[in-house]
Amino acid sequence: MINDWNKLREVCSQCRQCGLCETRHNVVFGVGPTDAKVMFVGEGPGENEDLQGEPFVGRGGQLLDKYLAAVDLDRHTNIYIANIVKCRPPKNRDPLPEEQEACIGWLRNQFALLRPKILVCLGRVAAMKLIRPDFKITREHGIFFEKNGVLMMATLHPAALLRNPNQKPDAFQDYLTLREKIDELGLC
Repeated sequence: MINDWNKLREVCSQCRQCGLCETRHNVVFGVGPTDAKVMFVGEGPGENEDLQGEPFVGRGGQLLDKYLAAVDLDRHTNIYIANIVKCRPPKNRDPLPEEQEACIGWLRNQFALLRPKILVCLGRVAAMKLIRPDFKITREHGIFFEKNGVLMMATLHPAALLRNPNQKPDAFQDYLTLREKIDELGLC
């Protein structure tokens, strides 16, 4: 494990552990304060993220930022955002299991340094990797699970909400539930 954020970012930026490195523009390491108590994790960067080197900056990221702002959360002040894989899968496909395995060590290292109290999975892929392999996002979003002393919850991925706007009220309720839990625990 690397015990320094800057060193971790530097080493991660040179990663060549899977084929995704061949087509990336940028490693999308993560963003947010390194003392955040809430961590959001998505599946992998899309085109905009790959070009800018920051997670969730495209249309889905804009929607995420609106939901976060509505519950007084912000990627620059009180939450940390990362992804399972740090390089963009071609055509924004789901990261393959072997790509997830090659990259998960970076996320584990980030998690170990951050030591969040709450982890929020953005979408099915992250929830199945981090909460439980048989996680059902449409049935279990917004429900907290405790795992090794960390509260974990999944919500619908912002990109999925753009494709299915009728799910936006359900997702927004997840953010309200998250805010209640943060307040209950005295975080952020």
